[in-house]
Amino acid sequence: MFEIGDYIAHPMHGAGVIESIVTKKINGAERDYYVLKLPVGDMVVMVPVDGCESIGVRAIISDSEARKVLSSFSGLEICMTQNWNKRYRENMDLLKSGDLLKVAAVVKGLICRDNERGLSTGERKMLHSAKQILISELVIAMSADYAQIEKALYASI
Repeated sequence: MFEIGDYIAHPMHGAGVIESIVTKKINGAERDYYVLKLPVGDMVVMVPVDGCESIGVRAIISDSEARKVLSSFSGLEICMTQNWNKRYRENMDLLKSGDLLKVAAVVKGLICRDNERGLSTGERKMLHSAKQILISELVIAMSADYAQIEKALYASI
């Protein structure tokens, strides 16, 4: 179980700090929730305490792991199918995995595709979400700022 002040990563929203733990009654059942404050976009997410493991919530990576992710970004292999529907589903599965290197591969693949052909509205939204997931964790792990990490990512493509 996490505590107030812990930094955690949500696979679909990114990394943030637990601001509080609240009890809410929803559909007649009382549950405890972590109130997760995300640094990117000032978003607040409530995560059920008893559902963290099944959702894929985890502690954020260390500074050294974050630096490895950032340094390996340029060498990541990207293999995206031409069928947009299949590509979208594959990318969504990679994002849901919670594995930061897989998220980085989605980000790199979509940036490259955008540079070559442009992205559909759905893929543009996915790129935005994937970047938020990736960068939010790197920002916290490395004590850096968003623009600095984003610039480093784009520079390594």
